Amino acid sequence: MYLGIDLGTSGLRALLVEEQGRVIAAAEAHYAVQNRHAGWSEQDPADWITAAEKSIQALRNQHPKHFSAVRGIGLSGHMHGAVLLDATGEVLRPCILWNDTRAAKEAAALDSIPEMRALSGNIVFPGFTAPKVQWVQTHEPEIFAKIAKVLLPKDFLRFWLTGDYVGDMSDSAGTSWLDVEKRVWSEELLSLSGMTKQQMPRLVEGSENSGHLRAKLQKDWGIQQPVLVAGGGGDNAVAACGVGCFNEGDGFVSLGTSGVLLAAKDSYAPNPTSAVHTFCHAIPNTWYQMGVTLAAADCLSWLSRQTGQSPETLDAALPDTPEGPASVTFLPYLSGERTPHNSASIRGALFGLDIADSPAVLTQAVMEGVACSLADCLHALESTGTKLERLLAIGGGTQSVFWVKTLANILNLPIAVPLKGEFGAALGAARLAIIAAHPNASISSVLAQPEIRETIDPDPRYTKAYADALVYYRSLYPKLNRTKP
Repeated sequence: MYLGIDLGTSGLRALLVEEQGRVIAAAEAHYAVQNRHAGWSEQDPADWITAAEKSIQALRNQHPKHFSAVRGIGLSGHMHGAVLLDATGEVLRPCILWNDTRAAKEAAALDSIPEMRALSGNIVFPGFTAPKVQWVQTHEPEIFAKIAKVLLPKDFLRFWLTGDYVGDMSDSAGTSWLDVEKRVWSEELLSLSGMTKQQMPRLVEGSENSGHLRAKLQKDWGIQQPVLVAGGGGDNAVAACGVGCFNEGDGFVSLGTSGVLLAAKDSYAPNPTSAVHTFCHAIPNTWYQMGVTLAAADCLSWLSRQTGQSPETLDAALPDTPEGPASVTFLPYLSGERTPHNSASIRGALFGLDIADSPAVLTQAVMEGVACSLADCLHALESTGTKLERLLAIGGGTQSVFWVKTLANILNLPIAVPLKGEFGAALGAARLAIIAAHPNASISSVLAQPEIRETIDPDPRYTKAYADALVYYRSLYPKLNRTKP
């Protein structure tokens, strides 16, 4: 048996999985995000441990015999967070999360140094780890002086599980401290942001054994045999492992809190000016490129709060099949934007509102706006030479058939929808643990793609209408990006 743990932004999900890949049970626990000031987004790492303990206890209660046979644990987590520890391993302050934009000034200063992009292969985005730690240096110098280790969120969970400071390539690629081509910490990048290699964890590949479960936890959980903990990875790389996306040409689109368009790569081919992320994959000698829109399903949640209707109710008011673009255009920059604009200050808008517009019209506009933002991500990926023939659809937002069909129309690509089941980051984490326990296993076999329920093709009747709507959408950004008087 294997345990896959995915540390999400709003909650932790744990899966108990057989060696052949069948999911036995799942458990979840949730926690809050603190927004103490505009642009701030933080969590207490202790809440992650509490959520892990609750989820693991639930799995033990449901399936005690299966759980006692656990041999390996895999980890996935939201990227770019800054967990700062002192010399005793104590947390110095709340974790600054991926969607926190306070470090925009620090990010711009670092990004202006040519070596940062040249070695990391990426723009230094405000959400990345390095500028956040620089913000701490400027605004909380007494805390900065005590930093002995910087861990990413899922690696703090690993520290609790194993007692070791270990990170992996895919997650660390989002710090601006990793030489992404060579897959090592760059002492030059660290030095440019006032850090040292001694403050970083040891690195392993996502499918490697990073250590073993602490004896106390092993005893408390009723497990007799040693339990390895795989390297794991950042949530998107591990989700890619969950859907078997690791060969050149494989890609998926995710409608989660944020929106992601990811393409697996056999080689390192960065293009920072496109605002595409080029990161190490969780599998050795493999990379991936990714475009990110910071608010995807979050946009529908925002509309839900404004209308007092649940996202499910809003979706249910739409027809089964889109019949052309909405009369209203939505720009989904509620939390700023990454690809292709790299702007922490840009904010969203609704254009073309009419007094007769219903919540259904606004819902359609929100879904189309997110799809247009992902079309910008696709265009940015294509500018690097990436070619995609179709995409898998994952994430909670893909439960909306209307939204998936809208994606197919606006991206002008077939969208494959997996059969209902587990195929996300928690499953990918368990799969990485299986590979770590069996280093000679066939990666293609362990990371098999899910069975497809249906493939949704673009509707040729509306190809021109959606293409025109995308051109109009793109024309609005310069107007929205003007400085307020």
